[in-house]
Amino acid sequence: MELGLTGKVALVTGSSRGIGRGTALALAAEGCDLMLTGRDEAALDEVAQKIRHMGRRAAIAVLDLRAKDAPEKLIAAVRREFGGLDILFNNAGTTKRGDFFALTDADWEEGYALKFFAHVRLARLAWPLLKARGGALVAMGGTSGRKPHADFTIGSSVNAAVAAFTKCLADRGKADGVRVNCIHPSLVETGRQWRRIRAEVARTGLSEEKVREAMCRETGIIRYGTVDDIADLVTFIVSSRATWLHGATIDIDGGEIPVL
Repeated sequence: MELGLTGKVALVTGSSRGIGRGTALALAAEGCDLMLTGRDEAALDEVAQKIRHMGRRAAIAVLDLRAKDAPEKLIAAVRREFGGLDILFNNAGTTKRGDFFALTDADWEEGYALKFFAHVRLARLAWPLLKARGGALVAMGGTSGRKPHADFTIGSSVNAAVAAFTKCLADRGKADGVRVNCIHPSLVETGRQWRRIRAEVARTGLSEEKVREAMCRETGIIRYGTVDDIADLVTFIVSSRATWLHGATIDIDGGEIPVL
């Protein structure tokens, strides 16, 4: 299937590992040039080299998007390296788990700084470039924004905020010609999830297989998601095959969310 992505310029945040890395590589495989950003320069360089071996252009910006001036530096780098932008995948961001009464104000501020306020600042600065090219923006949320739970109060709140903010941008995008959508993944096999699995193995003494089965059962999913599951969806959303997909929040969750 031709996706119409050849020659497009994409910015993927959090692209040194996990979903960001996988999505950057998937977009490059479909013909995109990539602006990569994250805090691990060596990992970003490794992804950039893979993209260049595909015959596509790649540039990196080593930035911590929690810094208020980081989005401005990043968009300046996009302008300098590529002259414009067609796709923004706001992917960066993690939030701390734990009992609500044990979480501090600093934990909450940290969670919102990277996964919400960085999204807001970057979307605002990237918008003129996306508008100029009739581009697309995809924001990463999470199923906890649809199914909040007690041990993930920060993440649940942030993911719901990301979805609401994205819906607002989509309303603006109808006038400005920018397609905007949000995705809510469930559990995906990334380094972050492997750390959770290993911690549970150490805590319970159960085998990795038993822990994985229990986590899937408790979450209500048929299996863990893969990075490719998410990357393929994002690649389709921003493609010429999905030009009527706008203002949606898509659960990609292996059946976790039980309601309409």
